[in-house]
Amino acid sequence: MEKIWLEKSYTAEIPAEIDADKYASLVELFTTYTTRYSDKVAFINMGTELTYKELYNESRVFAAYLQKDLGLVKGDKFAIMVPNSLQYPIALFGALMAGLTVVNINPLYTARELEHQLKDSDAKCILIVENFASVLEQVIYKTPVKSTIITQLGDCMGPIKGPIVSFVTKYVKKLVPEFKLPHAIGFKRAMAKGRKLVFSPVEVTGDDLAFLQYTGGTTGVSKGAMLSHRNMAANIVQARSMLNPIFVEGEEFIVTALPLYHVFALTANCLMFLTLGAKNLLITNPRDMKGFIKELSKYPFTAISGVNTLFNGMVNTPEFADLDFSHMKLSLGGGMSVHQSVAEKWMDITNVCLTEGYGLTETSPIVTICPYYQNTYNGTIGMPVPSTEIKLVDENGEEVAMGEPGELCVKGPQVMQGYYKRPEATADTIKDGWLATGDIATIDEKGLLKIVDRKKDMIIVSGFNVFPNEVEEIVTQMDGVVEAAAIGVPHPVSGEIVKVFVVVNDDTREKDIIAFCKRNLTNYKVPKQIEFRDELPKSNVGKILRKELR
Repeated sequence: MEKIWLEKSYTAEIPAEIDADKYASLVELFTTYTTRYSDKVAFINMGTELTYKELYNESRVFAAYLQKDLGLVKGDKFAIMVPNSLQYPIALFGALMAGLTVVNINPLYTARELEHQLKDSDAKCILIVENFASVLEQVIYKTPVKSTIITQLGDCMGPIKGPIVSFVTKYVKKLVPEFKLPHAIGFKRAMAKGRKLVFSPVEVTGDDLAFLQYTGGTTGVSKGAMLSHRNMAANIVQARSMLNPIFVEGEEFIVTALPLYHVFALTANCLMFLTLGAKNLLITNPRDMKGFIKELSKYPFTAISGVNTLFNGMVNTPEFADLDFSHMKLSLGGGMSVHQSVAEKWMDITNVCLTEGYGLTETSPIVTICPYYQNTYNGTIGMPVPSTEIKLVDENGEEVAMGEPGELCVKGPQVMQGYYKRPEATADTIKDGWLATGDIATIDEKGLLKIVDRKKDMIIVSGFNVFPNEVEEIVTQMDGVVEAAAIGVPHPVSGEIVKVFVVVNDDTREKDIIAFCKRNLTNYKVPKQIEFRDELPKSNVGKILRKELR
């Protein structure tokens, strides 16, 4: 099969600059494309379709409910703790239309993690799937949340299929622990109320805050990256300009297996493909690999994004090779490094190159993408998207020579406004408009970048950030643990896993530490390896030297 990206019609040049103010806000972008593609299917989940017109109307209804019934006003923080489902885009765009700032929350968070994010973000309202409402019950009284909306997985699947899906989830699969949130309202009830209310349009500008997207760091707790409407809209235009030659508006079909609460899927899948009038297949549980591939077999998809872990799982599932890849134009990896072995297997099976990109939560997130015409894996993260400046600097802040490693610094319209309520952390990360990524990279004569090391201690597990201090803080809360140090160690599937070195003064065992961590940390943060030491290496001022442990 001739490679799609090498066809003559796909040789348009990538522009050097984009119009960062093409859209006044994400609301204008949303309104423009839901109108343009009104009759086309926007989202599909478990066989249920939602057209662009229906998406706009449902989002407007939800916005009216948030405004008129809950009394939320422009600038209020609205948390969404929902897996990939039709409720997510309805709530997302409804909140943005109402002028709210969306706070995306991982549904798998523990009570401790959820409490921190709700308190730190000043969230006034939360939409949560009932599967995890018992976690919210444990902490809601300690947070600023005043209103809770609870949704069932089948809420947007119609009067027959919806109740069946919700019933099976709750009573057959037993995936909904008991909870008591007496003042909460059901999503369907909230929508019924919203249909009787009149939405009042809100003036939203590019400078207004669209998202508080939480990210890790090397010290302290998770921080909220302030992403404005302009940051996000500009990044969509940047990404499209890199990939435009392979797309046909109104004819694309994107597979979204990554969670939409993750900024990569949020920007690349949800928002960018909305501007293409694409169909978007939402996969609620990609861990069910056979079920996921069975779902893929039903559709002529043209694009898919994911992290290395997801692609690795797919290529190692026998049924994957039986799928029809004749329509696929783009497979985009991000969130973590794509491994060469996975990329080669992917190419062998699909005959489509696994394109790699790079970004951070703080950059909305896309910084670089490999050229669309690349037809072999080259181990690079590509070149900067238009209107993005990059430089590689040494420890003194001086730019390094071509081919020499240096810390990657980024400047562009996609760079965040800063960390929410953390001016010192913002000042440490952004200087003179340049955001220091903490990643060490090289650049070749073709302008292609390659990540060679990480300056920060951040651990990246399947595309998710884990910062050592959080893990260490939990481990040292155990009786008997004197000291702990967490590092990332290479793993063939997830890129890295968490390993913890501990010093104990009793008979604490590995399984005790892991069990304790499971009660306090999301699964991807839980250490998979424990090593006991008599002492940990320290600097002359007593700081534990993770570098020596690595």
